[in-house]
Amino acid sequence: MSKKDIICGIDVGSSNIRTVIAQIISSEEKPRIIGVGVSASVGVRKGVIVDLEETVKSINESVEQAERTAGITAEHSIVSVGGSHIFSQYSKGVIAVGRADGEVTEDDINRVIGAAQAISVPPNKEILHIIPKDYSLDDQKDIKDPLGMNGVRLEVDAMIIEGSSPFIRNLTKCVEQAGISMDSLVLSSLAASKAVVSKRQKELGVVLVDIGGGTTSVAVFEEDDLLHVATVPVGGNHITNDIAIGLRTSIEVAERVKLEYGNATPSEIGKKENINLSEIDSQEEGIVSRYHVAEIIEARLEEIFNLVNKELRFIKKDKLLPGGAVLVGGTSKMPGVVDLAKNTLGLPAQTGFPVPLGGLVDKVDDPTFATGVGLILWGVESYQVGRKGGFGNRLAGSISAPVGETVNNVKKWIGKFLP
Repeated sequence: MSKKDIICGIDVGSSNIRTVIAQIISSEEKPRIIGVGVSASVGVRKGVIVDLEETVKSINESVEQAERTAGITAEHSIVSVGGSHIFSQYSKGVIAVGRADGEVTEDDINRVIGAAQAISVPPNKEILHIIPKDYSLDDQKDIKDPLGMNGVRLEVDAMIIEGSSPFIRNLTKCVEQAGISMDSLVLSSLAASKAVVSKRQKELGVVLVDIGGGTTSVAVFEEDDLLHVATVPVGGNHITNDIAIGLRTSIEVAERVKLEYGNATPSEIGKKENINLSEIDSQEEGIVSRYHVAEIIEARLEEIFNLVNKELRFIKKDKLLPGGAVLVGGTSKMPGVVDLAKNTLGLPAQTGFPVPLGGLVDKVDDPTFATGVGLILWGVESYQVGRKGGFGNRLAGSISAPVGETVNNVKKWIGKFLP
């Protein structure tokens, strides 16, 4: 198989690092998942690298697992980025249409997006994505694609997503030291939304809630546009910590209690149901109430969903998204989480499973692989654009792409919610 037809996505999370390798057969067929690897994420805390050496080892382990399954060596990768250092802002670009007859060309669109990108970025920040929302041509507003239209003054409203330069450089260094080059960084919540949120939901209005280990990522869509991204500094690991404190036990035992007996809705648990800790760990002793564990879990998850609701109120969309909430991440699989989300957010809610692809589908049919599969889908679109004379595996908004290249790449994504 050609190395050019292989896409490798690496989801660097706070709890686990997941690698997905896929092969592109043709533009008519779905990509085939040929390799999957999962390793504990040692060295990453709350989405930020705190130990380079440990992170490199974790990435190595995950990638090598996927390579063994696939029977190939991955040379290039698309990597997810998340954490509380992510920041977004809106920007407007304005230009005069270049042609004398006023027809908008591809060059005009490139230039107006470049004008929107010309904002003051702090020295410790870098632009990850430039996402055109809509265009205006003279008095006509809310244009999705102005190519070929006629006018004099072209404007664009775009969302600029930035990340911390030190973190980006550290992540890049870790991936490259693991022996694989990084073609692009993609915001984890955007990648996940590609795999689990339908176009219909994006049109109606939907919020993606990715409950990770150290943080919870939020992405809000409406009318097929990305409205808002945010990171809540609370995740599944906080639930484990709460259980460890509440039961006065070790983190390892608390994690097993959460996974094996956890429930986000105490009303579903009988008050006489108990957990024998000695059955989990021979060094532990005592009987604890499963109802009490559920109360601990419910309290922390309510905090997470209330913080998500705060973000929705900030953009005046709380309880106003007919597409509801789509939950992904390991915690989203816990019994009772969907009902708690419905009650707290006041929205329809569901657990998000990645769209089915080919190959080892059973390995990635899980909410924890939403970002990994999303990275593959992101790469597939880039590949297809490249085959048509575009930029190949180079992805729009990549931190490794120079400004001029980024602007040209963004044009390829007009009509999509992502650059």
